[in-house]
Parts: sequence; structure tokens; C-alpha cells
Amino acid sequence: MTAIHKSAIIDKSAEIGDGCSIGAYSVIGPGVKLGAKVRIHTHVVVTGRTTIGAATEIFPFASIGHQPQDLKYKGEASTLTIGAKCIIREGVTMNPGTEGGGMTTAIGDRCAFLANSHVGHDCHVGNDVIFSNNVMLAGHANIGDFVIIGGGAGVIQFARVGAHSFVGAMSGLENDLIPYGMAIGNRAHLSGLNIVGLQRRGFARADIHSLRRAYRLLFADEGTLMERVEDVSTEFKDHPAVTEIVTFIRAGGKRSLCTPRDGAAA
Repeated sequence: MTAIHKSAIIDKSAEIGDGCSIGAYSVIGPGVKLGAKVRIHTHVVVTGRTTIGAATEIFPFASIGHQPQDLKYKGEASTLTIGAKCIIREGVTMNPGTEGGGMTTAIGDRCAFLANSHVGHDCHVGNDVIFSNNVMLAGHANIGDFVIIGGGAGVIQFARVGAHSFVGAMSGLENDLIPYGMAIGNRAHLSGLNIVGLQRRGFARADIHSLRRAYRLLFADEGTLMERVEDVSTEFKDHPAVTEIVTFIRAGGKRSLCTPRDGAAA
């Protein structure tokens, strides 16, 4: 059964799925769509053209779907889409897109956003992503699947963070982070591969060995980066994870690539 506290304010145009729970003093604005079994705790505000997937849970004082923190925003009908089975903890803020960024902010399934983290306008966040407390994701950033970002870290606008990568706590990431990579520091540098994450997700020892060898070749001193990319592409053409890194580097973006400091190991 759908359970709505008598003090909650639900706009008549909002769509509330079967089995939803909406707590005391929460506000669900016009145009909001809640999937089945979404749980909204007390003192939550969800507004704008926001769609929330089934079984997502939102904790007190989260502010979801208010207009972007972009001075160029002029009220365009942009959207925010949040996937299924996400956990959005206390004080989290998420903004919809803008005309300058494709009009949508999109978040995948099974993500966890811990207290006071922020997802800026026009961001795209994959599946199974974890933001620790106070993570700051600036506008237009792209976060791959299974990424973990440590507490208090900040990611610059337009940055790409590859799948299965890890950003250490209190880091300031101002460049693109390769898939499976690990970045730490302010300003963050590439400090190796996310070996612990790979092991936890069941990657075979042989695959991790290949990734480590490819990493060393990619960030060696000899030749240019693109020359090393071509060499790695040829040597590891049948290795999907290495190919994913090569494809990420070749695709490029608006930011430079996050690279190791002297002595950084895989």
C-alpha cells in the first residue's frame, strides 16, 4: 500500500507509484514521477521534471530537482532522472540539466550518495556508483559504472571518470581519470590502478596482471602518449578491460588526462 503522511504536500500532477512511502513534511512538486516502492523520508523536497526509479530511498533534508546552479539557466524544461534502488542520504542535492548541456542530468541504478554530496547540472552518473560524504560533482561531469569517490572530493566540470575507478578522499580531480584508475591528491594525480576494487569485483588474477602491464606501458617515459596507446592497443587487442582504457584515452574530452607523478606505481 502507498503510505503518505498527512503533513506531506503532494502536487496533484505528481505521479506516485504503487507502494511508495512519503514521510512527514516532505514536498513532492508538480511533474515529479516516483516509481513503485520509492521511500521518501521526512523533510525531503523533490521538484522539477524529476523521475525517480523504483525502490529508491531518499533521506531527510535532501533537495532533489531544484533549478541548476548555473547563471545561464533561463527556466528551460530540463530534466533529472534517477535510477532504481538508489540510496540518497541526508542533505544531498541534485540538479536537472540545462540547454547548454543536453537538458538532462541522469543517474543510473543502485547508486549510493552519502550525506551532503552534490550532483551538478548535466552530469551523467553510471550504475553502482558510490559518493561518500560531501562529494562535489560539478556540472557536465561523466561518471562511469562502479566508480567510488571518497569523502570531501571534488570533480571539476566536464571531467570524465572512467568505470571501476577510485578517487581518494579530499582529492581535487581536475582531469580525466582512466577506467580502473586511482587518483589522489590536490590537485589529483594518477596513483595506479584500483586493484582493491578489481579484486572485490572478482576480476581474475590474469586480467589484473594484464591491466598492470598495460598501465606501465601507457605511462612509461618513452615516446608520446598516443604512440604508447597504439602499442598497447596492438599488444592487448583481445583484452576488453585494456581496450576500454585505450578507447577512453582516444575519445578525449574537454579536460587533459590525469597522469602519474614521478614514482607512482600501478
